[in-house]
Amino acid sequence: MDMWKRFCDHSFYFDAVELGIDVSKIGTFDEVFAKVDREKIFREMAALESGSIANFDENRMVGHYWLRNPAIAPSGDLKTAISEVWNTLDRFAYAIHSGDICGQSGKFKNVLCIGIGGSALGPQLACKALSHGPRNKMALFFLDNTDPDGIDSALAELEGKLGETLVIVTSKSGGTPETRNGMAEVNFAYERAKLTFSRHAVAITCEDSQLDRQAKKEGWLKCFPMWDWVGGRTSIASVVGLLPMALQGIDHKKFLGGMRDMDSLTRVHEKTNPALILATAWYAATNGKGEKAMVILPYKDRLDLFSKFLQQLIMESLGKKLDRANNMVEQGLTVYGNKGSTDQHAYVQQLRDGMNNFFVTFIEVLSDRSGVSPFIEEGITAGDYLEGFLLGTRQALYENGRESITLTLGNVDPYHLGVLIALYERAVSFYASMVNVNAYHQPGVEAGKKAANTILQLQKSILQHLRNNPKQSFSPENIAQAIGSDDVEIIFKLLEHLAGNRRIQCQKSTHFSQNMYQFLS
Repeated sequence: MDMWKRFCDHSFYFDAVELGIDVSKIGTFDEVFAKVDREKIFREMAALESGSIANFDENRMVGHYWLRNPAIAPSGDLKTAISEVWNTLDRFAYAIHSGDICGQSGKFKNVLCIGIGGSALGPQLACKALSHGPRNKMALFFLDNTDPDGIDSALAELEGKLGETLVIVTSKSGGTPETRNGMAEVNFAYERAKLTFSRHAVAITCEDSQLDRQAKKEGWLKCFPMWDWVGGRTSIASVVGLLPMALQGIDHKKFLGGMRDMDSLTRVHEKTNPALILATAWYAATNGKGEKAMVILPYKDRLDLFSKFLQQLIMESLGKKLDRANNMVEQGLTVYGNKGSTDQHAYVQQLRDGMNNFFVTFIEVLSDRSGVSPFIEEGITAGDYLEGFLLGTRQALYENGRESITLTLGNVDPYHLGVLIALYERAVSFYASMVNVNAYHQPGVEAGKKAANTILQLQKSILQHLRNNPKQSFSPENIAQAIGSDDVEIIFKLLEHLAGNRRIQCQKSTHFSQNMYQFLS
C-alpha cells in the first residue's frame, strides 16, 4: 500500500493533452522540488518567449515557441511572417499533390530530404512515427550525412525515379559541408539521368544565404525561409519539419496544435506543470550533475527514433563546459535508448544487474493499433504482451534500486507527437535554468567544424606535395617535414584514407610508420 500511495501522490494526468507522468519511482523528487527556484525558471522562460537574446555567441533570439503560436511573437512583423509562411507551405503542398507543380517525368511521387542534425532528425522522427505506408501521399527518403555509401544507398532506391522526386535542401547558410556535399552528389545524379536538378529542388534556408542566392539564380521551384532564431534541434515545428509532413499528407496543423497546448500547460507556475515535473525528476535522478544517463524506452515501434531525436535536443542543449557565470561545470545529460520490448533481449540485462549509472524513461502508449487485435492466446493479444514487458521491466528495475519515470500517451498521432516533443523542449529549458547553463548555444559543435576544416586544408597540402613530386615516395614523417606540419598522426590517417580510395599509391611496410606514399599518375 505504501507504493500505491506514493504512486497516487506522484502520478499526474493532464486531461487537456491526454498525457500522464509518473515520477513515483524517483526517490528524492519531493526534496528536490521543494528547493527548485521556480521564480527564476519562469522569469527566464518569460524573457525567452518575449524575444530576449538567448544565444549570446550569435546575438540571436530563440523563438521556436512562436512557430506554433504566432500571436505570442514579440513583433507584428514576426507574427505576419510566420503566418504567411504557413499559408505558403499549404499552397505549395497542394500544388505538388494536385500536379500543378510537376517534375520532368510527371507528378511528384517521392521526396528526398537533404540535411543534417535537426534538419534531418525531426522529419525522420515524424516520418517514422506518423506515416501510413502505402497510404502516404508521397514517399520520403533522406540524405543526412556525407558518407558516400549512404548517398549511394538513397540514390539506388530512387534510380529511375529522379524525374518524379522533389528534393528539399535544408541549410541555414548553405555552407554546411554534409548538406552541401549531399546536394552536389544529387545534382550529379540528375545530370547523369539527363534531368535538370533545379526543376526538382526546394530550398529551406535563411534569406540571402549562399543557398538562397544559388536557388534563386538557378530557378529552383521554391525557397522557404529558415529564421536564424530557430535552432536545428528545435526546428521540427518550422518548415523543416512541417513541409515533409504536409507532403506526406500528415496533419501538420494538429501537430502544431499539440505543441501549442503543451506550451500552455508548461507556463503554469504550479507543481502541476508537466515540464517542471519532468525537469525536477531529471535533477533528482542525476543529482543535478548528470551523474546518471537517461535511457529512453518507448514501447512503441513508431517511436524508435525518439531516443535519437532526444540525444540531440538534450545533449546539445545541456552539454556545456561553462555555466552562465563562466564557471567550469562540465554539465550535461547522456541520452541513449532504443525501444521496448526489443531491449528486453539487449541491454536491459545490464540495466537490472550491472552498474546503477542510469535512470529510465518508459513511454507507454495505451492504444495498440487502429483495428481490433486477435488473441494470441486465451484473452491475451500481442499488445498485452508489450504492456506486460513494460510493466515487468519497470518493476524488475525498481526492485533492484533503479529509478524510472513513466510517460503515458493514449495514441501516437500528430497531436500527441507534438505534445511529447513540446514537453521535452520546455523541460530542457527548465533544467538548463536549474543548473545555470545556456541551452541555446553550441560552442563545441562549432569547434568540431573548425577542426574538420583545418584537417581538410592539411589534406590539400599533402596532395599538392605529392603532385609536385610525382616520381618520389614519401613516409608520413617526410611529408610532415616537407609541408611544415607537426600533425604526423593526422597526416598518416589522411594518407591511408586517400590510398584506400585509390587516389594515391601506398607501399606497405611491416610497420605503418614506414609506409611509403606516392602520387597516383
